Amino acid sequence: MSPLDLTEQAQELRNLAHEFEALRDRVRGVSYTPGTDALRQTGPLLLTTQDLTATLLVRLGALANSPYTRIPGSHASLECLSSLVLATTLAGNDLARALHANPLEGAAFPGYPAYSESDRVARHATAIPRMTGHLTDAAHQLDLSATGCHYVATGITSDLADAHDQTTPERQTTGPALSPAQYDALKTLSAGEGKLYESPRRGLGVTRVVTHDGTRVSIATYRALAKRELVTADTSTSLFHGQKITVTEKGQRAQAQHRPHPVTPPAVTPPVPDDRPPRALLGGGVHPADPHRSHRRRHPDPAPTARRPPPHRADPAHRSRPHRDRPPEPLGGRRRERHPHLTRPALPPAARPR
Repeated sequence: MSPLDLTEQAQELRNLAHEFEALRDRVRGVSYTPGTDALRQTGPLLLTTQDLTATLLVRLGALANSPYTRIPGSHASLECLSSLVLATTLAGNDLARALHANPLEGAAFPGYPAYSESDRVARHATAIPRMTGHLTDAAHQLDLSATGCHYVATGITSDLADAHDQTTPERQTTGPALSPAQYDALKTLSAGEGKLYESPRRGLGVTRVVTHDGTRVSIATYRALAKRELVTADTSTSLFHGQKITVTEKGQRAQAQHRPHPVTPPAVTPPVPDDRPPRALLGGGVHPADPHRSHRRRHPDPAPTARRPPPHRADPAHRSRPHRDRPPEPLGGRRRERHPHLTRPALPPAARPR
């Protein structure tokens, strides 16, 4: 049976549950008078219950002979359907008991006294509570049957979803893609003879991975693989003697599925030829229109000012000779800048100190 047929069976069980609910409501709402009227009202309910029981038995046989039995969780669904057959049968039995408790009208055998009106009223008074109890029990069993059909239909749908998740490609369950270093490590360790050692170094244990062909596998790469359960080490051996590293089935699947993509160098774009005129250089270039014109903005040279040449530094009197145009700077600080409006009037040449 295909998964589509199983989905259809689940829908059929839901429809059957709705029929059980409708029959339950009819049993609860039945109104009758003991005698012929009770037979006319209760008889169709019993026939409908037997029809639903037969339909439920067909659904049970279809599921029990289908591939659904190989799906995890199917056993509970089949056991529930089997118990529902019993529940619907008990509902029919309760309806049959209600019919049995119903007093029917008829004549007595010859020679026996006929039933009086008082006898008929007494028989009806005794039968009504018994019939009501049987009808209540039948409604309860029908309610259980409706609930069970809904439960089994939901269980089939859930079991199919779980089976679909388990049959998805293993690539979704092996975790993220392997890095090139992890892939190389798995490829090396798959050949065997990979061991995990711990050697003392300055009083501290240093753990390292040793391979048979000398391929370097860092301890960080090994721990990343072990965390994802792709490799395992034989812990029955001491680290000082070397623990054999084995690649698990999950690691083999990951190695077969996650092949690292080759690293492609970035494409180099060739330079685009520039048809524009060349820019002027910082040091002064040639103008595109006038070769004798430079791009550098030239400023006019400042007007030359008359400056007194400084005395020769070898002159011993240079440092001790005071300047004739200005007084010597005061000690202990810089010379105050003099402003035109604070400048003292110049002395005549005769009054100047010599």
